[in-house]
Amino acid sequence: MPELPEVETVRRGLVPAMVGARFARVTLRRPNLRFPFPERFAERLEGRTVTDLARRAKYLTAHLDSGETLVMHLGMSGRFDVAMPDGRNLSPGDFYLEGAQGVPKHDHVVMAMGTGATVTYNDVRRFGFMDLVPTADLAASRHFAGMGIEPLEPGLDGAVIARLFRNRFTPLKAALLDQRLIAGLGNIYVCEALHRAGLHPETPAGCLAKADGKPTPKATLLARTIRQVLTEAVAAGGSTLRDYAHTDGSAGAFQHAFRVYDRVNEPCRAPGCGGTVARIVQSGRSTFFCATCQPAFKA
Repeated sequence: MPELPEVETVRRGLVPAMVGARFARVTLRRPNLRFPFPERFAERLEGRTVTDLARRAKYLTAHLDSGETLVMHLGMSGRFDVAMPDGRNLSPGDFYLEGAQGVPKHDHVVMAMGTGATVTYNDVRRFGFMDLVPTADLAASRHFAGMGIEPLEPGLDGAVIARLFRNRFTPLKAALLDQRLIAGLGNIYVCEALHRAGLHPETPAGCLAKADGKPTPKATLLARTIRQVLTEAVAAGGSTLRDYAHTDGSAGAFQHAFRVYDRVNEPCRAPGCGGTVARIVQSGRSTFFCATCQPAFKA
């Protein structure tokens, strides 16, 4: 499933085709994706101009001049193909199952823009979805109500980590994946951030807060490494897992910088470590870490 850096890459790739452009025609090739489309979905989009294209956690939000916002989620295999007026065909953040690239039967939503560009949503598994929400009610909508802080926003620091995790006995990795606390973090980048911070994934989350609620040095370090890992991943265009490409056709490259993710039994890449990457399962998901760099917590 695409994580925050991959969704941000998609957003940046769609901006030139969508922001400032009007929906000239919207064609739905089926009545639903993961959920049914909203009532009069195509009609409510046609004739409207996209004033801004933002990201909240792993969601894309296209603000319209009608006062509504188009909410889009890629699910597991959603992707956008863009045919630009100059003849270029782009795939901003291209996620798809092996062998399914470019198969027309999986093109479910076709958005012809007034500029001459065409944006097509393709989704093999149809776990993605689209919705229309009044912009004024967006934060309180079912998609975003109760959602945590954005990890790339300036507000994420050691003090916030300490406040969010204080008195929690949940394993640290599970706490970081809780979207009610920090929104948008996923399995890959949590594994990488914990490794850089030298924190074992099974450490009780509350250990990052002192008795008085102030952050420990590790809490401050973790906040910094989360931002570093995500910023580097966005700059690299995300990670290629099955198959992924930038708008210019080049692959996302952050997977080449993985220190632990998907590297079980390989040498740890931390300078002077000498340890080996291990794998455990937490809540049904693989966790990769180095027991030398990330020693188990001792009470």
